[in-house]
Amino acid sequence: MVHQIKQDELPKKLRELIDAALRGDTVVIERADHSRLQLVPLKQTAHLRKAGSARGMVQMSDDFDAPLTDFGEYM
Repeated sequence: MVHQIKQDELPKKLRELIDAALRGDTVVIERADHSRLQLVPLKQTAHLRKAGSARGMVQMSDDFDAPLTDFGEYM
C-alpha cells in the first residue's frame, strides 16, 4: 500500500505513517515545491553479546586494588 501525504498534514498523521512504514508500506511525503521523500525504516543490526568475548584483551596490574599514594592524606 502506498501512503502519500503533503508536508503540512504530517504532524497530525506522523505516528500512523511511521507504523505504516514499519509494516512495509511505502510512505511518500510531498512538499509545496513538489520535492518528495520516502519514509523508510532502518534495518536493525543485532549484535549478539557473547560472554568472554574480550578474554585476553584486558589486563590489570597486580596492585590494581592497592591504595594510591596520592590519596594518602584522605585515608
